[in-house]
Amino acid sequence: MAKKTPLRKCVGCGEMISKKEMLRIVKTKDNIIELDSTGKKNGRGAYLHFNIECFQKAVKSKGLERSLKTSIAPDIYDKLSKELVDIEQ
Repeated sequence: MAKKTPLRKCVGCGEMISKKEMLRIVKTKDNIIELDSTGKKNGRGAYLHFNIECFQKAVKSKGLERSLKTSIAPDIYDKLSKELVDIEQ
């Protein structure tokens, strides 16, 4: 029997998609919010598509804040969006 592919929901658009095709944003025990390129860092995670549109939707709807169960400062959003743009290119 084939192994099931783990699915995750994008906090931006709400689409369910394979975990490997998504970007993970993690909140560590020290309340540091960062991109998790490996998908294996310890902490509470939220998943997004690899595009800026889903990121902007997640910011507007506060989807990231809900998923990570914390408020996120604007400078952290700026840092994450810059990193996401770098990954897209």
